Amino acid sequence: MTRTLADAPAGSGLAPVPGDGGLPLLGHGLDYLRDPMRLWQTRYQRYGRVSWFRAFGTRIVALLGPEASDVVLRNRDKAFANGDAWQYLIGPFFDRGLMLLDFDEHMSHRRLMQEAFTNDRLARYAAALDPAVRTAVERWQPGESVEVYPRLKQLTLNLAVDVFMGGAPGADQARLDQVNAAFIDCVQAATALVRYPIPGGRWHRGLVGRRRVEEFLREYLPARRAGDGDDLFSVLCRVEVDGERFSDDDVINHMIFLLMAAHDTSTITISTMMQYLGQHPEWQQRCREESLAIPGDSISYEQLSGLTSLDLVMKESLRLVSPVPTIARTAVKDTEVLGYFIPAGTMVAIAPYFTHHLAEFWPDPEAFDPGRFSEERREDKVHRLAWQPFGGGVHKCIGMHFAGAEVSIVLHHLLRNFEWHVDADYRAPMDMKSLPYPRDGQPVRLTRLGRP
Repeated sequence: MTRTLADAPAGSGLAPVPGDGGLPLLGHGLDYLRDPMRLWQTRYQRYGRVSWFRAFGTRIVALLGPEASDVVLRNRDKAFANGDAWQYLIGPFFDRGLMLLDFDEHMSHRRLMQEAFTNDRLARYAAALDPAVRTAVERWQPGESVEVYPRLKQLTLNLAVDVFMGGAPGADQARLDQVNAAFIDCVQAATALVRYPIPGGRWHRGLVGRRRVEEFLREYLPARRAGDGDDLFSVLCRVEVDGERFSDDDVINHMIFLLMAAHDTSTITISTMMQYLGQHPEWQQRCREESLAIPGDSISYEQLSGLTSLDLVMKESLRLVSPVPTIARTAVKDTEVLGYFIPAGTMVAIAPYFTHHLAEFWPDPEAFDPGRFSEERREDKVHRLAWQPFGGGVHKCIGMHFAGAEVSIVLHHLLRNFEWHVDADYRAPMDMKSLPYPRDGQPVRLTRLGRP
């Protein structure tokens, strides 16, 4: 039954937000866990771009499509804040990461962190990534049904530890696998229906995971404080702008969030690219030819700009499977979106994954078509936020250029060493409960180049 969220102030000319609470207690939480895209589509068809529903113990206003996203992400009147919304969802696990900070504090921390993502530092990170990726990829073994997602997740975490942390002396692969599992528990806790630390429950596993990751990082903090390394961990320990520096807790909080973002989101992007390149051999060969044209066994940060076809494939893969499918905010004062009244204290959600599949903005939205991002077409320019895999506004992903470099380097070496095939009718069974991943591990038929 349709109800309104709250009455608009008299004389405001604003409309109340329509919607429904869903099931008693659970609301639409189970609908989201089963298939968030279907939930968004159903609400869009029934209510349009703005509607409210109940899930995960709170009321949420769904703001669907690029116009609604634009209001929230540009946030001109500072009506929306990250902290309260993300604190409710993931705060205990990624407390005081950059995404959970707001306004002046956010800008202060971002200004310091930006020093770790300058072009010079990105070039150094790429120089460290390249040999590590090349060595790891060359060890892959071909097969008829190779599950690439878990391999990629292990690879990207190892890369994050090597490049972001400067390595982890004394930590074997079993320890790193435990850290990886802890990150997974932290991420998946965001959509726990029971949000209490009941042993064995998802929320409890997330709290344990946070503690394990924090203990892991604190082991290495003193050495990074004392050293002069060029890894991200060391840079955050000593970076200073106008006399401001990060405390030990600041460094740990930012590292936990960055390590999660640096390997989870990159993993699903690489995995998605491998799927579509496996289903579209003409694009795989086009990308391979550009990679083979790079002389030598290594690739530099500057040379990545020559992989133009791979860049198109990456953008299309980010459209088809958004690494962060839903973005949350909280209204910190009464405001409006597209003529609807949003009262203070309301959590709102925008859905990049849904926006990227809207037919009114993307012709044939389910089709893999990297050419839509070419200079001749630029379908992403139909609206400033038709394509929003990295968010927008002041909270736009600070590591987007690092992520692009990492993804490109991994694919570059995969293309030079292997070819792979994925059945044309394959559809990845995506788990969308938090960050997306293929439940079947994403199998491909992998063949080493130049070998039978």
